[in-house]
Amino acid sequence: MNYRDFLQKIIYYCIDPVVRLLAWLHITPNMVTFGGFVGNVVAAALFILAASQQCGLHAMTLVGWGGAIVLFAGLFDMLDGRLARVSGQSSRFGALWDSTLDRYSELVTLGGIAYYFLATGLSVTGIWTFAALVGSVMVSYVRARAEAIGIECKVGLMQRPERVVLTALGAIATALTLDILWLAAAMAIIAILANATAFYRVWHCYKQLRDDR
Repeated sequence: MNYRDFLQKIIYYCIDPVVRLLAWLHITPNMVTFGGFVGNVVAAALFILAASQQCGLHAMTLVGWGGAIVLFAGLFDMLDGRLARVSGQSSRFGALWDSTLDRYSELVTLGGIAYYFLATGLSVTGIWTFAALVGSVMVSYVRARAEAIGIECKVGLMQRPERVVLTALGAIATALTLDILWLAAAMAIIAILANATAFYRVWHCYKQLRDDR
């Protein structure tokens, strides 16, 4: 069992009471998915609002709250899938809806962070954040294209859960230390490792197709 499967079991154990409550309240997985998207929109709005405060204490506080909301919204990714399985509401449209809003969530959140860096004069870090956004989208795109031709492609280090946690922790650490370097470092790490993961997935598919010949 790898570390992701181990952590998933722990998280499922913790959230199962919430999942049962949601099922009892007749809340659908698609509603939960949309709730997670709304959370990311709120987080992006906080990052944009922080830009108007430059780099003062209030700005750092807003960045920290943005990170906390990103982390909280990330839990919805676990809740919607678990709820779908527990309540027997899994559907092909639900899978499409979940994947689509996940991409929008990352675009909105990283877009808000990029705006913060650019608006506060940290243009180089803004470019790193844009690279992180590109890598995040491409990791998911390569997997989708691979699965369309019949190849399972979940390999690589910087998948969505890791990106969400790293973004959130970088923002929260920024608020606690009043040092934007934490969020900047998180964006640089995601930019490098997400794009490396995307290319690694391409290489994985190449090997699969080569071996099938």
